Amino acid sequence: MMKETAIAIVGPTAAGKSDVAMRLALRMGGEIISADSMQVYKGMDIGTAKPSEEDRAAVRHHLLDVCPPDDPMSVARYCELAKAAYDDIRSRGNVAIIAGGTGLYIDAATRGFLFPEAEADEGLRKRLYGRAEQEGPAVLHKELGEVDEEAALRIYPNDTRRIVRALEVYIRSGTPISRLQRQDGPKSGIPARFYGITAERTALVKRIEARVDKMMEDGLLDEVRRLEELGYGSSKVAMQAIGYKELLAYIDGSASLTEAVDRIKIETRKYAKRQMTWFKRYEDIVWHDSGTKDADTIAGLIETDFLKHTGERGG
Repeated sequence: MMKETAIAIVGPTAAGKSDVAMRLALRMGGEIISADSMQVYKGMDIGTAKPSEEDRAAVRHHLLDVCPPDDPMSVARYCELAKAAYDDIRSRGNVAIIAGGTGLYIDAATRGFLFPEAEADEGLRKRLYGRAEQEGPAVLHKELGEVDEEAALRIYPNDTRRIVRALEVYIRSGTPISRLQRQDGPKSGIPARFYGITAERTALVKRIEARVDKMMEDGLLDEVRRLEELGYGSSKVAMQAIGYKELLAYIDGSASLTEAVDRIKIETRKYAKRQMTWFKRYEDIVWHDSGTKDADTIAGLIETDFLKHTGERGG
């Protein structure tokens, strides 16, 4: 029997989602679909905490290394790839495990939230991008909140591309993009049961700081240098990711290395807080505290709960 229901493992960065997903996949005969908006980019490995080669050999992963950093991934494209991966996993009788912290991608893949594919207004888009560069994306995000509060809650304040897209749709159509999404989006997404991995804030902050230090030890600065040498500088959307943007500032001389690393830690903490705000909107998540239970214990609890509610096990 093909497995209908996916397992979605969500939560803030550094909470332990990947470790739990790996252990769960090994227990259940599952395969992992990445729901990380930066792990899709080739060459961005250390800063995005991609699974190791050993983990990828032990468990099949999907939606890693999909495109180069100068080929921006759209939500619609991610949905198509995620659905194709889900169908592929189902065809082999395995359980699909969607794991990651990019709430917009997870919403789109499982709940049907999409950005309407309306014809672009290049002039308007250029003006909005110009304002974002001069005034900062937070100003445009605030304006979006005044006309489409629902969309503003779903889009991060520094996600210039999606803020511009939402404002462009509203200005051209007079209709909030969130309303159009409900009208025009897919009627259903990948069926999934949701599990959240989190930790007490103090513990999470310590993990974030240790994780950033480990990334630097593992060669994140060299990775950023290599990408810049290949032509992937700060003008590329992918290189605005946390860790890359800050180290590019060090490389171009606008920040010291200490300042850059400190900024990475600060921005990662802010990102984790936004992720928790995002996922707290979900009423159907079964939460687990990785500060009080290890990954294998959590994986066992998820397996038991999942089988209780679905009766589905992989091959």
